[in-house]
Amino acid sequence: MSQVHFEVFKRQGARGGWTLHEVVSGRELALEIATGLMAGEQATGVKVVKETYNNETGDYLTLKIFEDGHNQMKVEPAAEDAPSALPCFKPDDLYSYHARSTITRLLGDFLSRQKLTVTELIHRADALEKLEATGTLYQHAIQKIAVAQATSTSMPVQQIVKSLNELVTSALHRVYRDARKDYFPKTAPGNFGALATKLAEAGDGKYVFNGAIARHLSDAKGWDEKLARLLSLMGEAPSEERSRALVLACVDSIVAEVLGGSAALHELMGAKENLGDALLALVQLFIGKRSSTGERNGVEMLAERFAKDELPEARTAIANRILAELKSIKRLSHGSIVEELQLLRRVANTLVLAQGKYLAHEDIIAAFTLRSRRLITHEIISEHLDGAATPDEKVERLLAVEENIIGQENKRNLGAFVVPIVTSAAFETRFLQGKTTPMSRLAKLVELQGRVRRSAFQDTQRREIGEVLDKLACRIEAHAKLFDNIETRSPTHVDKAVAILKLFTGNLLTEGKMSERGRDIILGCLGKEGFLTGYAAGLPPDAEGTKPNAQTAMSQLTEVLKKAGITAETGLRNIAA
Repeated sequence: MSQVHFEVFKRQGARGGWTLHEVVSGRELALEIATGLMAGEQATGVKVVKETYNNETGDYLTLKIFEDGHNQMKVEPAAEDAPSALPCFKPDDLYSYHARSTITRLLGDFLSRQKLTVTELIHRADALEKLEATGTLYQHAIQKIAVAQATSTSMPVQQIVKSLNELVTSALHRVYRDARKDYFPKTAPGNFGALATKLAEAGDGKYVFNGAIARHLSDAKGWDEKLARLLSLMGEAPSEERSRALVLACVDSIVAEVLGGSAALHELMGAKENLGDALLALVQLFIGKRSSTGERNGVEMLAERFAKDELPEARTAIANRILAELKSIKRLSHGSIVEELQLLRRVANTLVLAQGKYLAHEDIIAAFTLRSRRLITHEIISEHLDGAATPDEKVERLLAVEENIIGQENKRNLGAFVVPIVTSAAFETRFLQGKTTPMSRLAKLVELQGRVRRSAFQDTQRREIGEVLDKLACRIEAHAKLFDNIETRSPTHVDKAVAILKLFTGNLLTEGKMSERGRDIILGCLGKEGFLTGYAAGLPPDAEGTKPNAQTAMSQLTEVLKKAGITAETGLRNIAA
């Protein structure tokens, strides 16, 4: 008995048990015997089992590789005769883009452990042998596909499983046969261009060329070497259109498969402190700005190709990975939400350079909106506010979040955290009974109000918060008698207007009733006789010692009035009056 053998079982009758018919050493012979039994009506059911001997344990690993005929599951006669509703009908279909993508998803862990791309797997007999040796792994994959397919067809799951098994068995048989025949040429670097020229017009040219590449990559030590070998082949692409397209398309597809694997990407990019740094590195690679390490490695070569806008499928794979990581629930930083937001802004600023045909602006916005939404939770926000010493610091922290997140709904939800804070007794006490000077408290209120007014909070939220802050400012002013003191201490209307204007330019008056009162005082002063003359007299001379005339004084005055929210037209009208 050899280390690997194949057992052919048969069954008589719909409910008959399995009996061992024959043991052979070759896969093809076993399959031939099994199909012959069914064709000759010598059995109502057959199956072929692969037995692999484990030298370490002394046990056999059993794997069913083929089954046909009746089984113990009840199958409706009509279903047995139904046409196939599967997306794949022949072995060649398993080599399509969508089939390879499905295989990658289902066998991702296996591919990562073996450091294989799906193209290598489906073109290398030794890799397929390893897959079969895992036991039921690929059978489970087939079952998953069958279950998914059954949701969109009336065909029973067992019928789909049977069809898929036949398809996969046929595909495996083809690869094993071609490998034995040396159908995939062993091609040395420098000869792939000639091979592409030879195969460009062949019906199975792509299949054979990919097989040659898979063979070329088989002894590569690590993902970076594999990537470097692939990219080196691009330099061998012939000038003739079909041949060149064959080389570039095959290389691009396999590179995309490499970049689509998490394990491969982690090894290629190197360990990063957090997801944010990993994303920044990915974006840099995507735009072709990988910083050189002095080595001529695969990643450096890839960055150069990306900078030239080559390898569209591979760039799409990177773009999809960037978006997927942005949409993931994993935090960008292991630290506070402040660090999270800092990284988010850095990633966003870098992604501006990357948006285009592979990274659409709307897709980037959608990804950032989703990530922003995950930050606006009671748990995260509460944790963010815990360390704040005062209510206004809490508001400042929330405004910092607002300035760094995306999405109207997210900003509205964040505004819901701000409103209760500014309307609380603690916030009122902080500003009305604070130990700091009235001027410093007024300045803080103006600052907070300005940030709220510039925010994307809901209109009602901005209005409510702004009015609360303005009311507090008015109460502080009334207690400090700010306007009354200016009135008392100003000998002229010009002095009074200038003093109020300084409050505006010093950002000490909130928008609302506070600023309206200030503007009313200024406009009242402007209407007094001789105001412009007095204002001009108070202005300093120019560099040559000349005092400003009325026109110059008016020009300077209108500029200052703008800062107080008074238009030049309104100012002139009041002066004229």
